[in-house]
Amino acid sequence: MKKRDIATLLFLAGLWGASYLFMRMGAGEFGALAMAGSRAAGAALLLLPLLASRRDGGLAALRTHWKPIALVGITNSALPFVLFGFAALSINASLSAIFNAATPLYAALIGLLWLRENISAQRGLGLAIGFAGVLWLVWDSAGFKTGTSNTTATGWAVLACLAATLLYAFSAHYSKQRLAEVPPLAVATGSQLISAAVLAIPAILYWPAVTPSTHAWLALLALTVACTALAYVLFFKLIADVGASRTMTVPFLVPAFGVLWGVLFLGEEFTFRMGVGSGLIVIGTALTTGLIRVPGWALGRAAVVADTK
Repeated sequence: MKKRDIATLLFLAGLWGASYLFMRMGAGEFGALAMAGSRAAGAALLLLPLLASRRDGGLAALRTHWKPIALVGITNSALPFVLFGFAALSINASLSAIFNAATPLYAALIGLLWLRENISAQRGLGLAIGFAGVLWLVWDSAGFKTGTSNTTATGWAVLACLAATLLYAFSAHYSKQRLAEVPPLAVATGSQLISAAVLAIPAILYWPAVTPSTHAWLALLALTVACTALAYVLFFKLIADVGASRTMTVPFLVPAFGVLWGVLFLGEEFTFRMGVGSGLIVIGTALTTGLIRVPGWALGRAAVVADTK
């Protein structure tokens, strides 16, 4: 990869990591539904002129494939936006970003259960390690231990993060099956348009009675312009320049930036348990996606040891 492409990749990871920071900053005043609806509407307004200016048949593809794009819009934007916004009311930005790193694990699991994809020994090991990290974080963060305060709110927030990552994973498989030949910008723009339409009425009904502060509006503006519209443009540019496989290394970097922004700007604490959980998730995801490989002899030896117990 060229230095310029590496810089773009890091910048994109930084933007997506910052989305959890901005959701945390704005969710308390806007609420999850109003913030999600405004985010989708703003991103759609920014992306639509960009799509219209291109001559790759994007608008025609959007009209032709609007039904699968609509489903992607609901499962990859509308619902995750609301779920992560809801989670931001109770848990810190760092933890939300870490949970999002489990998306490739859910993608592999869905591939196994839905598409009957084969799971190699290495991918099985990666799934086991990654989900061990998820369970480690869930058990600690959701307050399932006795004596933990605010158990209900935090528990629902953690489940919202897990549900959002599961939806992301489903959308990835569905998009690959139904929208592989559709221009990516058409999918992105259409998904935001659908999200805005789906969330319009709920956002209006749950619009905050008290006008949000300038601080909250700036957070929403940054979330919409930088973390959604601009991030999509950079994402598709990377796919065109370096390919999808290299671009998908971004999810490995998002938690690091999410934690960094949370610590720097919100004074959040990065605990030892969070470090262990995120480490397990990243290692498990890297094994599952093949970013790192375990020698065959090591896997064979592990299987022999397991059989002798």
